[in-house]
Formats: sequence, C-alpha cells, structure tokens
Amino acid sequence: MNPPSARPGVLAGIGPDISAIQTEDDAPVDNIISEKQMRLLTEPLYTSWPGPPGDDGAPLPFVAFANVGVFTTASEPAVVPDVFLSVEVTLHEDFHRKEHRTYFVWEFGKVPDVVIEVVSNREGGELGAKKSRYARMRVPSYVVWDPEEILSTERLQVFELRGVRYQRVSEARFADLGLGLTVWEGRFENATYHWLRWCDATGAVIPTGAERAAAMEARADEAKARADEAKARADEATVRADEATVRAERMAAKLRALGIDPDAP
Repeated sequence: MNPPSARPGVLAGIGPDISAIQTEDDAPVDNIISEKQMRLLTEPLYTSWPGPPGDDGAPLPFVAFANVGVFTTASEPAVVPDVFLSVEVTLHEDFHRKEHRTYFVWEFGKVPDVVIEVVSNREGGELGAKKSRYARMRVPSYVVWDPEEILSTERLQVFELRGVRYQRVSEARFADLGLGLTVWEGRFENATYHWLRWCDATGAVIPTGAERAAAMEARADEAKARADEAKARADEATVRADEATVRAERMAAKLRALGIDPDAP
C-alpha cells in the first residue's frame, strides 16, 4: 500500500503558516465509557499489532490516536475523530513542536485510513455533518459505534468511500490492513460492557497489553505444570526402578543363601 500524494501544491513537511492554528482546546473527555472505549481502540494496536505487511512482507509503520485533531487545510478548523488509524506514516521525533503535535495532513502526506466515532449523545453529527466532512476529506473507511443505541437500533455502522460518497457495508473488515472490528462482550479494566475491538483477519481479537501479559503468564504456568508433571512421572519411574533393583538384590541374596550363584550362566 502506498500513501496517497499530498494535496496539490503542498508537499509533506512544507506546509502553510500554522502560527494562528489552535491545535488543542483542552476540552474534557466525554465520559467514562467513551474514554475507556477510545483507549481500547488504540492501546492494543501499539502493544499487540505489528502493523500491516508491506510489499516486502515487513510490517508498515502506523499511528493510532484518540481525540486528536485532523487538519486538511490551514483555513479550516480541525475535525476531531474519537479514534483514527493511519498506516505508512510515523510520529515525528519532535512531536512536541507545534507542526508535529497534531495530525496535519500536509505533514503526514495522507488522510487517516480508518476513522471511528463513538456516539455518546445526539449532538455529535456522526451520521450527518461529520460523515459528510470525512467523505470530503476522502477518508476510505468510516465507522460509527453507538453502544447505547442513541442514534439508531444499530450499534455498529460501517461505511466505505465509493466515489465521492460513503456506502454502507455489512462487515467491519479492512482487507488492506489485515484488520477488522468486532463487538466484544467482556471485562476491560474492571468494567464489563459490550466493547468495540480490533480483530485480525481470522476474527481473533487483538489483545491489550494486560491480556497479552496474562496469556503469556498462563502459558508459562501451563508449561511449568507440564514440566512438573513430567518430572513427577520421571521421579515415579525412578522409584519403581529402585524398587525393582532392591527386589532383585533380595532375590539374589536368597539364592546365594541356598548355594545358588544368581550370576552363573
């Protein structure tokens, strides 16, 4: 996969004057569910996903952000997705500098590949203004996750860009990325809920760092249990062999007492 070229007349890294742009507004996080959900859609990618394979088979770099502004031009305010994923891009080492501390499309050279909005009220415009703006931005895949069914009875709606408009699709599968999205009922950070989670091409959930560590610990415990069991079997075999040796020695002693050489041919 090759990133689309930068906007006409704007080269990556050579952009417009951004001195007047406000890159963050210190707005508070929406609510506990949304906050946890957003982290559940970013942290597992960094801890457990290598990135999509490139033409040579090596993983491609990516960034996944929550509540970070995306600027397509210096003259328009940012759109702020709840979560987005962009591949074949890297975070600048000097990310604290203003020109690198948010997602300027002319700096990264492309728009995000997947944008996810988490519905928490009726004011966000997830199926209206925001959807239209993402289509104008040419974001390939747009996902609306409505866990409380605020906008409709469908919790998960997925759209793919076809021409200049989004078309609804039945599955949250992003073949070029080797990723998908699935609804997962389970416990995350002591909170049981129906969460939206990334999965791989086989449908297996991409684990969080904690889940990955727990799985590794479980495998280590299982391996230790198998080793302990094998050692116990070996010790039991040794005991049986020792007992057989003792019985053989006793029999030989009895034969000698009867004047019979047990070692005679």
